Amino acid sequence: MGPAVAQATGPRMPWERTADRMLLALRRYATDGNAQIRLPGVASHNGVWSDGLEGFARSFLLAAFRLAGAGGADPHGFAGWYASGLSAGVDPASPERWPTFAESSQARVEAASVAIALHETRPWIWDRLPARTQEQLLSWFAPMVGNVMPPNNWIWFQAVTEAFARGAGGDWRQDDLDRTIALTEDWYAAAGWYSDGLAAGYGHAAGGHRRNFDHYNGWAMHLYPLWYCRIAGQAAESGLLDRYRERLRRFLADQRVLVGANGSPLIQGRSLTYRFAALAPVWAGALFDATPLGPGETRALAARTLDHFLAHGALDDEGLLSLGWHRPFRGLLQGYSGPASPYWASKGFIGLLLPPEHPVWTAPEEPLAVERGDVARTLVAPGWLVSATAADGVVRVVNHGSDHTDPAALHSDDPSYARLTYSTHAAPDMPEDPAGGPVDGTATLVDADGRAAHRRPLRRLAVAGATGVSRSRAHWPDEERWDAFGGPRTGYRLGPWITVGSVLRGAIEIRAVRVDPATTGDDPGELRLRLGGWALPVTGPDAATTDAATTATVTGSNGVCSAVVALHGFDRAGVHHATDANPLGARSATPVLWRDGPVAPGAVHVAAVHLGGAELVRAELPGVAVTADGSAAVIRVTWPGGTHDVLTLPAPDESDEASLASSDRKDPTRA
Repeated sequence: MGPAVAQATGPRMPWERTADRMLLALRRYATDGNAQIRLPGVASHNGVWSDGLEGFARSFLLAAFRLAGAGGADPHGFAGWYASGLSAGVDPASPERWPTFAESSQARVEAASVAIALHETRPWIWDRLPARTQEQLLSWFAPMVGNVMPPNNWIWFQAVTEAFARGAGGDWRQDDLDRTIALTEDWYAAAGWYSDGLAAGYGHAAGGHRRNFDHYNGWAMHLYPLWYCRIAGQAAESGLLDRYRERLRRFLADQRVLVGANGSPLIQGRSLTYRFAALAPVWAGALFDATPLGPGETRALAARTLDHFLAHGALDDEGLLSLGWHRPFRGLLQGYSGPASPYWASKGFIGLLLPPEHPVWTAPEEPLAVERGDVARTLVAPGWLVSATAADGVVRVVNHGSDHTDPAALHSDDPSYARLTYSTHAAPDMPEDPAGGPVDGTATLVDADGRAAHRRPLRRLAVAGATGVSRSRAHWPDEERWDAFGGPRTGYRLGPWITVGSVLRGAIEIRAVRVDPATTGDDPGELRLRLGGWALPVTGPDAATTDAATTATVTGSNGVCSAVVALHGFDRAGVHHATDANPLGARSATPVLWRDGPVAPGAVHVAAVHLGGAELVRAELPGVAVTADGSAAVIRVTWPGGTHDVLTLPAPDESDEASLASSDRKDPTRA
């Protein structure tokens, strides 16, 4: 087990004890002067040197929240330990020196964590550093000034670092701060949601579309602007703090329903190994008086999330965070993920900055949003339909608007973004070898070699009420040659258009699919239509059952049930099994439906897709009627009790053909 830690009391106790355990466990992996924390494991593509800085900077952030929240009380000597590391890291003559920004681009990211930590611990660390170390630290920060940052959340690393430098007598430039604020305005979508940059040329060029939605919305795009205002104080632009507070308040009204009763955040997007960093906007809402959540709900949500990860082995026996979600699992990592990357989870401890007498620590805990009653919500900015059910605590998202990619260029699917469905109780399969293509959360075409077509980019057609419709061009990679970011650098064979519509009510999504030929492209050969339900962790093949004609069911080892039921047009049901593909378990299974024969142009296929804490009850399924309105297919859905929904799946038109006209049918070079 990890080192012994001091005992705390009251509701802060698990937070303080966990922070201490995590910090003390790292010390054995530090270099002699503490400037680098080099954890065991596979290095990121940034290299061991950069990864060592990451270990220091991200854990320093946690130490800062712990130290400042205790008013400087420091039984474990965190202040002295990290002060030693700072001195060695910024000394150009030190064998442990940190890489410059020119030597490691990632160092710019870690600089922001160092700056925030220094600001929060100023009386105990910065003010006590030797003048020579202060000068060297500011010199290490200085090349950030005028540095052209990638146009995504990275711009805030520059702004936060320069804000600290300005207050400490270092270099800064108003133009950098102005650019950061202006770009952030461009990326604000609506109703509290930011896109993490604009998707054009894979998000690294001017212009584009807002379609980069994930947890970075909370742990970066809301967090850093507020912290910039906290550091800059009166020097911040007038009205900026109020603007950012109001946006966070609106975002948290949605975020509160994206956490399951099990304490899990939504399993969607990249960098999921940061885990309880998803709490950053929740704690920031309380810290900055920018939340619609009562103090009891804030603490309950935070405690439930922390407990969820601790109970599922996020910390190993040493007290180290692993690379994964629950268990160690490399399938959800990105090329920038190194052994110390998970320590951005430090952002989940911002609540320690709230004093013990704050209502968040003293008010009685309240039920989570999903426990108070069923929730049905349309998130227009990301294009998500949301259903949370109190009976089982499950949150489901159906995605018809967000794919984190350039809408004018073909891409292979990233399972963290391109699936139709995401949840707090189910995770997409993320296989190390993606040659077979996506299965779960899909409606796709499978070629004669058993390879499924990919979806990205998707085109949002309609998202309103309980319904959503999107369209994509079926495409198959010619070869699977994957780069360091997990994406292919290859060409594609083009197939038909696939239009998918969803109605989401309770635990059931009604999914309708039509396939239409394109006017240009390749002959993909014989194709079959396959619809994939939710992937669940399972203990073995006996967890799945099928009615060969109409129904497939999987009972997950986590106590939830996934099922698909053919309602119109499908021929056969089955189950897809995978090994070492899912972050929730070593084995996983997905119920699927097939249309085995040729798919007639414009023909509609309809299925019920279920995820819930109990098995699907057939009597709860709606009736569906498929008719035509000109070239459009109309699906009328009638639920038991008389509620009606209507899905309209239009035929492709010239605008669809033009949407990919600029694509060279290859992935753009990634920055």
